[in-house]
Amino acid sequence: MLEFTEWATDILRRSHEAARRFNPHATVRLSRAGSGVRFELTDEPRERDEVIEGDGFLLYVEHGLEGVVDVVEPHDRLILRPPGSTERSIRG
Repeated sequence: MLEFTEWATDILRRSHEAARRFNPHATVRLSRAGSGVRFELTDEPRERDEVIEGDGFLLYVEHGLEGVVDVVEPHDRLILRPPGSTERSIRG
C-alpha cells in the first residue's frame, strides 16, 4: 500500500501532465534501484506493476513496494519513506 503526501501528489500530478503533453502514454514508474527506489518516466507498465490512479496522476509501481511517497529538497526529489513513517517534508 502506498500513501502520498500532499506535496508528492502535486509533484506527481505536474510530472504526469507534462509527460503527457509529449507522449499521451507516458507516466511515472516507481521501482527498486539498489538499496533505494527510482522514479522514472515510461510508456507502459512492466508485467507485475501495479497501476495506481492518484489525484490527477497515474503511477506504475513495482510489485511489493509500499510506504509513503514524499518529497525532499533540493529540486523537489520524490522519495519513498518506510510504511507507517510519520515523518513528512515541509515545503520551503
